[in-house]
Amino acid sequence: MAPASRKKVHIIEMGPRDGLQNEAAYLRTEEKVEFVKRLYQSGLRQIEIAAFVSPKWVPQMADSRQVATKVLRWARAKAKDSSNLSIKNFSALVPNAIGAQAAIDAGLKRVAFFMSASEGFSQANTNCSVTESLERFSKIIETVRGRGVQVRGYLSVCFFCPFDGAVDPKKVVRLSQTLLKKGCYEVSIGDTIGAATPGHVERLIKILKTSQVDINKIAMHFHDTRGTALANALKAYEMGVRTFDASVGGLGGCPYAPGAAGNVGTEDLVYMFEGMGINTGIDLPQLRRTKDWISKKVGRELPSRVSRVGLPRGW
Repeated sequence: MAPASRKKVHIIEMGPRDGLQNEAAYLRTEEKVEFVKRLYQSGLRQIEIAAFVSPKWVPQMADSRQVATKVLRWARAKAKDSSNLSIKNFSALVPNAIGAQAAIDAGLKRVAFFMSASEGFSQANTNCSVTESLERFSKIIETVRGRGVQVRGYLSVCFFCPFDGAVDPKKVVRLSQTLLKKGCYEVSIGDTIGAATPGHVERLIKILKTSQVDINKIAMHFHDTRGTALANALKAYEMGVRTFDASVGGLGGCPYAPGAAGNVGTEDLVYMFEGMGINTGIDLPQLRRTKDWISKKVGRELPSRVSRVGLPRGW
């Protein structure tokens, strides 16, 4: 038997941001706030709720300031009744120092910066080189310094890039080291186009470990384009990773990765881990009800398997 401390995983919910940003149906601010509340009530304790990006490129995130303000107001009011609730339960994506300042002005204490592990995807996604992305990150660190704000890093296309092909794991390692050294409390490694297999995951994590990267500061962000997301998550867990990004119902996708499916479904991840005796802290029936609610809002059935088939009798 593994020690109790090793029998737990942390799931970061991406639905309100990474999940909604590609949806054709536009949700009103109050609906987004309600979505966040329902996710929290399902047991999720880290939720990315917004993105302070140009509404020209991501119209769904145009009301991010209003969403953040309303969620944080609710959190402050409810925190008196819940020792698990604080404004640090919620974060937002920021592309640059301007976005970071906007997130801080909205009251957020956690932000996430994204960059690519490949030049082709970096140019397509952020219109800059990898080196320029790191310069933007340095400016974000300068913006948040001394203000009690934590920064999470996202590395996209860490296995395969739709423009450049296979990505060298050593480059992913170097960028992870750089982000951590410059101030990220955690780096989330993404299989953005959903092309990795457990073999790719094992190889990358082995190199991270031999390069003295603290695996406790590494998260995994899998997309399920080719049906390998759960297998990849399990392999990453076996290799020591304990934090995973997911999106309720499998919401999500990427406009710069044609054909890419959404994030691994939160329900599927919870079902797998809980079935292995690994605690997620999430109420799966309640989470499925949240999925049903958001499915109606976006006007389509979501792809996660547990959300479609349901739980077996006796679960």
